[in-house]
Amino acid sequence: MYTKKRKKISFYFRKFIFYFWFFFFLGIFSIFLIFYAAYKGYLGTLPSTKDIENPTMEIGSEIYDSNGILLGKFFSENRTLITYKKLPKNLINALIAKEDIRFKHHSGIDAKSILRAIISLGKKGGGSTISQQLAKLLFTGPSAKNKLQRMHQKLLEWVMAIELEKRYTKEEIITMYYNKFDFLYNAKGIETAAHTYFNKNASELNLGECATLVGMLENPSLYNPKIYPYRAKKQKNLVLYQMRKYDLLNEYKYQKELKKSVKINFKMQKKDFELLTYYGEFLKKEIQESLNDHEKETGEKLNLYSSGLKIYTSIDSKMQYYAEKSVKKHLSKLQILFNHSQKKNKNAPFLNITPEKTNRIFLSAIHRTQLYQDLKQKGMKEEKIIKELKKPKPTKIFTWNGSKKVLISTWDFIRYQKSIIQAGMLSIEPYTGYIKAWVGGIDFNYFQYDHVAKTKRQVGSIFKPILYASAIKELHYNPCTKISNEKFHLGKWSPRNSNGKYGGTLTLKDGLALSVNTISARLIEQITPGPVIDLAKNMGIESMIPEHPSIALGSSDLTLYEMTGAFNTFTNYGFYIKPSILVKIEDKYGKIIKERIDLSKRQVFSEEVAYMMLKLMEGVVKYGTAKRLHKYNLFLENIAGKTGTTNENSDGWFIGMIPNLTTGVWVGWEDRFAHFENIKLGQGANMALPIWAYYMKSLYNDPNLVYHEKLIFHKPKNSQYNWEECEENSENENNLKNLIEIDESVNTEKTINLDN
Repeated sequence: MYTKKRKKISFYFRKFIFYFWFFFFLGIFSIFLIFYAAYKGYLGTLPSTKDIENPTMEIGSEIYDSNGILLGKFFSENRTLITYKKLPKNLINALIAKEDIRFKHHSGIDAKSILRAIISLGKKGGGSTISQQLAKLLFTGPSAKNKLQRMHQKLLEWVMAIELEKRYTKEEIITMYYNKFDFLYNAKGIETAAHTYFNKNASELNLGECATLVGMLENPSLYNPKIYPYRAKKQKNLVLYQMRKYDLLNEYKYQKELKKSVKINFKMQKKDFELLTYYGEFLKKEIQESLNDHEKETGEKLNLYSSGLKIYTSIDSKMQYYAEKSVKKHLSKLQILFNHSQKKNKNAPFLNITPEKTNRIFLSAIHRTQLYQDLKQKGMKEEKIIKELKKPKPTKIFTWNGSKKVLISTWDFIRYQKSIIQAGMLSIEPYTGYIKAWVGGIDFNYFQYDHVAKTKRQVGSIFKPILYASAIKELHYNPCTKISNEKFHLGKWSPRNSNGKYGGTLTLKDGLALSVNTISARLIEQITPGPVIDLAKNMGIESMIPEHPSIALGSSDLTLYEMTGAFNTFTNYGFYIKPSILVKIEDKYGKIIKERIDLSKRQVFSEEVAYMMLKLMEGVVKYGTAKRLHKYNLFLENIAGKTGTTNENSDGWFIGMIPNLTTGVWVGWEDRFAHFENIKLGQGANMALPIWAYYMKSLYNDPNLVYHEKLIFHKPKNSQYNWEECEENSENENNLKNLIEIDESVNTEKTINLDN
């Protein structure tokens, strides 16, 4: 009986052993099979070998000025890559202690950690290695909420962790992990995180700061030192405890660090070094065109925001600073005069329009605000919205002395914005067409609209040099050719000299210097608008110019970019080069992708014509509408230029040239209906010219720049024109007042009103 019982037990035991090993090996085989299937991609698409060997690590493109100074970045992820050598030892030890103590000994998967995680159901930590976490960051993405999906995700992470371990050293894996992790607040990667939370380089982080950032790896939202300082401190202490536990920190340092509080020095990397400036869009367009050409030629697709390009520009940061400073210096004074002139104007800042039209302008601006659109989206009625937007609320406003917080309604805020004087300024190097400074407005934080390449305004008398160049080119006139100054009529068009002075004749030189409208009118009658428009187009003006004789007085709406580029043709002795900012593009390995060698210049007129025009415009500066430059103690030899003033004094222009720089300035308001009431304040010589003068003085006084008073406009070698005879036969400058009184309070260059 006993033997029989023993045999029965022995039978069941052997059966148990059989099934145990059967299922054990079946389980191992199944795991192997599943793992093999995952490895082969049968359970889900795996990254290609190319993707594994070149994992996506989006790096913004860096933008440099002409002297190699970093201007900013274009990026989708604000990331600065760091090398392993620059990672502090504490940062490496903290990561290993907290996340993967056997990191240096496994090949991507830590069986012991997985077993611990399974037995404790994750209560004693997960089983993911640093390599698995990197695989998740690079390839599989955030954890799936569905358990089955997460198990599937985990399998793929195991496979990818092994693949990463095959291809990279342990140091490279740690470096990639730190460079990839998102620490929130636009801080991608440890280098940017160090700047965001502690305002220092990652290499300068101390022990407590290292532990704080490593503590965030578990959950950057939950353990964020900015939002939850208490939680972040507890997590930091946990990291320190782990370091002590695994002898990566001695007891003395551990206890000492526990007593310390980590002070964050938070500095949001607001798209920290993003190139937020007026020429940004123009530069992006130039870069994208070059990248498209590169892709057509090589098949390689590069992304401005993520390929880690190095972009070299022609902008000179010092010249840019001088330009911005000059704009602010003059306009802050001009603003005081404008505000004073508006004190009794109930329709401020507009003149010569009805209150009803003013309200329509304000309503149009209101409709474009985000607040209006949000309220409209919620179903609020128009009347109620307007009533709401007329309620005062705390708002940051622009002032010439910095931002200021005031209680103001959206309605009054728009009125205030429209009263602020705006400006555009562009500096171009003649022989290359490279743009050295670009000021598109007075403050990009408050006024993003670019007044260099986007604003089209009536150009007034600065168009006249194009007309005069046509006369010299087409009719073979010269600076001393005399034109009648009698009253002029062409059909219904009767241009007038604003000072009411007519009679006698004037040379081309004096006609341009004094910006006399009757002279320009007679020239356009003789040439006809067609050739003038053709010349303007050849000089880079792409905007529409109406075929009407009034273009002789500057009735067309053009941009400062177009006009300065056109004037640069004079400085470049007849050759037009399209103004450009982009100089060179390198990929992240330093290989040149694009380098501007071919300047694509075209000859528009002869060197002789260009020189004649420069001499004509020297007269504008010496004794004409730009003679105000005398007040700024500038040496007026070899400075050529032209002022411009438009209807109602809405726009003031000045484009000035020295032998190696062409600089254009526009000054006006957001709306044409805002302007000075009198010509004394509203003319180009008062609104725009002083900015140019301040700018040039800064350039002349800087010994490190190549702009100085000794540069000269060179006379063409094979010139056939007798300049000496011309000067002898020219009207005596002192007798010019017999024909036209020069008075800066009188508009000698006012364009006609096309409605008359």
